[in-house]
Amino acid sequence: MTAFTLWTSRDSAGLIAVPVPDDDKYSRGVLGVVTGSTAYPGAAVLAVDAALHTGVGMVRYLGDERATTLVLQRRPEAVTVTGRVQAWLVGSGMDAVLRNTATADRLGAALESGLPIVVDAGALDLLDRATGPVIIAPHLRELSRVLGESTTDLLRDPAEAARRAAQTLGVTVLLKGHRTYVASPDGTRLVASSAPSWLATAGAGDALGGILGALVATHARAIATDPALLARLGATASVIHGLAASRASAGGPLTIVDLIEAVPAVIAELLA
Repeated sequence: MTAFTLWTSRDSAGLIAVPVPDDDKYSRGVLGVVTGSTAYPGAAVLAVDAALHTGVGMVRYLGDERATTLVLQRRPEAVTVTGRVQAWLVGSGMDAVLRNTATADRLGAALESGLPIVVDAGALDLLDRATGPVIIAPHLRELSRVLGESTTDLLRDPAEAARRAAQTLGVTVLLKGHRTYVASPDGTRLVASSAPSWLATAGAGDALGGILGALVATHARAIATDPALLARLGATASVIHGLAASRASAGGPLTIVDLIEAVPAVIAELLA
């Protein structure tokens, strides 16, 4: 197994941006979100909800009408028109085969913005259009498609798969799983392992994307001078996600909405 360093709760606490009295919604970070679809609108709802619970000044959601309606029903504070953002989250709840022109345009604008971007699932085929710092968040099957390798081969050593993907693709890779491996092209290798097995459920990746997107938006200025920060933020998102899942589970089954609602308390504990 490739050597990875364990990323802990204490490590994560130092990467949570705490607002100061002079902050406003823009200085706290604005996350642009292009996720979900007519077929999978829930992915958009979960990503936006998770980002807002993690701590960000604003979430600007851009998507299809059905997903937009559901996002606003759940989180009326979300903004659904174009405008200034500091970072992007794109791709979850999307199918590249079913991508319409409007979605392609929104994804292209985000990828070509030059801003830090979290790329998931249905936008992984567009990686070559990204012009800013990138962190991708695939699971093993998605990574196998990106690399053109079998899932069985990658499953033999997920840590090595993450490391090799970071070198091959030239982006930071967060490989989702019970143990989450994060690798960047500069050689950073981190592993987070705080998630209960109950977290293997639909929507978990959408929530993780929202948590990570919020962390990236609140650190966008620092990422501009230190792209390697993306790996540490990825591991921190995984720790928060896993701890929130454990809190929501209390040893039994959980829902992703319960996980998201547990995020603020987890962050408060980390800061304490």
